[in-house]
Amino acid sequence: MKMFLAAVVAFAVSVVVGRFLIPALRALKAGQSIKEIGPNWHMSKQGTPTMGGIMFIAAIAVAVVIFGWRDMARGDFSALFVLVFALLFGVIGFIDDYAKIRKKENTGLTAGWKFLLQLAVSVAFLALLRFTGHLSPNLYVPFVNVSLPLPWLLYLIFAAFVIVGCVNSVNLTDGLDGLAGSVTLPVAIFFAVLSACWDKGAVGIFAGALAGGILGFLVYNFYPAKVFMGDTGSLFLGGAVCGLAMALDAPLVLIPVGIIYIIETLSDIIQVGYFKLTHGKRIFRMAPIHHHLEMGGWSEVRIVLTFTGVTVAFCLLAFAGCMHRYGI
Repeated sequence: MKMFLAAVVAFAVSVVVGRFLIPALRALKAGQSIKEIGPNWHMSKQGTPTMGGIMFIAAIAVAVVIFGWRDMARGDFSALFVLVFALLFGVIGFIDDYAKIRKKENTGLTAGWKFLLQLAVSVAFLALLRFTGHLSPNLYVPFVNVSLPLPWLLYLIFAAFVIVGCVNSVNLTDGLDGLAGSVTLPVAIFFAVLSACWDKGAVGIFAGALAGGILGFLVYNFYPAKVFMGDTGSLFLGGAVCGLAMALDAPLVLIPVGIIYIIETLSDIIQVGYFKLTHGKRIFRMAPIHHHLEMGGWSEVRIVLTFTGVTVAFCLLAFAGCMHRYGI
């Protein structure tokens, strides 16, 4: 019940904050700079307010505080840990967005700085979860329902790189109106259900708030978008998804539920690698794959709905693959 209420409150707060945030971002001239190498029809989106992820970040924080304080009073800070973790990624994204706006171009922090900051936050978060008993070095493998014991240092390195890779995959997915939010919505609901099945109510509150906050944001972000989430929002979403997986001690479940994130990233890697190997040839019309589909005549709405449907299907598959862990 708390998860549902957290979702409702987060949705309402996100919608209300958006009514004030979007005009404020316009007044501050916090407009998105569109890459010239992207689809030329995206240039019409130049100047659309960015950093709109602030609205669902604020909404999620409010919902977690309202419905999670009793768990925190009992000593369960797991929801707060995930929130702070995601917030730190959001801060990295905010710095990146601010640098882009200040320079009036689509380049912010260097890739090296982003990587180091994200890696440091990931290692600190994993160590905190391990110290507080929320994470074990036993790697749970869905579908076969076994846990592989690993040395803690090996697990830490593996999990940290999984987080950094996943977070940046979510960031890459944020390339069409409503895409990253729509794809992440069923992932949030999946983790809310998983939390309920494993009696992890505090984590479930965060997952419910995440779903509600995203839904409120999509009121303004679905095509045609009135605001973009920016790196502020996409890095927060990536951190939130990874934080939930780690807090539920199930990092490998990110593979099925994050299938779209993975496909988007692989399409980009394949395109760049093939381009370099063949000195200019391409596999896709444009990467990542959502641009390939756009150039093939797919509308933004069709791509978003298709990718969301694929995510829903893989979330159901993931649940079937790990339900025995929770005695279902």
